[in-house]
Amino acid sequence: METASDARFWDRAARKYAASKVSDTAAYARTLDRTAAVMPDGCRVVELGCGTGTTALALAPRAASYVATDLSPEMIAIARSKLEADPVAGLEFRVATAEDLARDGVQADVVLAFNYLHLVRDLPAALLSIRALLGAGGVFVSKTPCLGDMTPLIGSVLVPALRAVGMAPYAGSFSADGLCGALREAGFEVVAVERHASKGRDHRPFVVARCGPAA
Repeated sequence: METASDARFWDRAARKYAASKVSDTAAYARTLDRTAAVMPDGCRVVELGCGTGTTALALAPRAASYVATDLSPEMIAIARSKLEADPVAGLEFRVATAEDLARDGVQADVVLAFNYLHLVRDLPAALLSIRALLGAGGVFVSKTPCLGDMTPLIGSVLVPALRAVGMAPYAGSFSADGLCGALREAGFEVVAVERHASKGRDHRPFVVARCGPAA
């Protein structure tokens, strides 16, 4: 039921989200470039929390297959309409979570999660599902808000207040250090932590992690 509630929130927000502009275009371009650099030619990619598909459409031409997912059917409907207007071979949009894909036995060389991990309700479980999608040496890329590094009132007061009136989704609070620790606990080696913002303080670290051998 919690996942269904989250999906309904993003369904309601989908059209407004699709019409919004990237606030820091230089940072977004850098993130795309750095992500492309860790995607081997001909790789299999899974993107989690793809929203309306902008990043997937930009990166999918580098991959042999690219499965872009979101839990919101409305987000995926918009993404599919973009794909229909501008086809990219090997790109598929699917309503799914990391846990769904892991249960289905999906395998990938690279998993991407932009603005995703702070929205999952069980971070350790989500990271284990992501690891299940990757073989040894597989690459995971995350760029997500770390509320634990922001002003304490944001995570403890503002976000819960907005959630109470239906103006914000669930959002977990962790720091960049806490996220890296959770990745290591899930069996990843953190190989890069970067800040891509071109202005202001950057609380969305770009993290690259590599999947170690199965335990």
